[in-house]
Amino acid sequence: MAVIDIPGFVADLKDHCVEHGFHVHDERHFVESYSLRQNWEVDVHPEEACEGPVDLYLALEIDPRVLLGFEDSVIALSEVEDPSDEYQFPLTFTWGLPPLAAPPDLLLLATQLAGIGGTDLPLEVSAIDSIPAATDAPERSLRVVAHHPVSLLSIRRGDAVSCELLERCLVVSRFLLAQSEDWNQ
Repeated sequence: MAVIDIPGFVADLKDHCVEHGFHVHDERHFVESYSLRQNWEVDVHPEEACEGPVDLYLALEIDPRVLLGFEDSVIALSEVEDPSDEYQFPLTFTWGLPPLAAPPDLLLLATQLAGIGGTDLPLEVSAIDSIPAATDAPERSLRVVAHHPVSLLSIRRGDAVSCELLERCLVVSRFLLAQSEDWNQ
């Protein structure tokens, strides 16, 4: 008997994203056969940006040792008691933008996004320069990453990812979408 429903949580997360203005594109589930680690990935973007260029990738990493520890804690308690809230999975939000014609200043962008993400959603800004061919100029694509711990106790209760967090992710997505027009000129 499982004490927590991870596939159900991922399905609820997708529904929750749709309720907050995102369009879900794809979902992937990977299981590592040796360690039984799992990754759930969901690709979303703002509803108004089906043609790009901003994509948001949600990735939930499941460590089987954390899951088994949580299950052991739940089984050891009575039905009315909750285990301690020490068991968490990392949920990573990654915004990706394709190569840009006029990429932004990364420090300025990081500062602007810090104001949007705040302390609840710290955002990391990075860029990848690639050279398609030896004679081509480098192309710069952007990546913005945020990490958020997801409590297994909250997953069990059904309130693991707050509306405020998804609204903040939507604001970040829309900000990047609006700025990408200038970056692609």
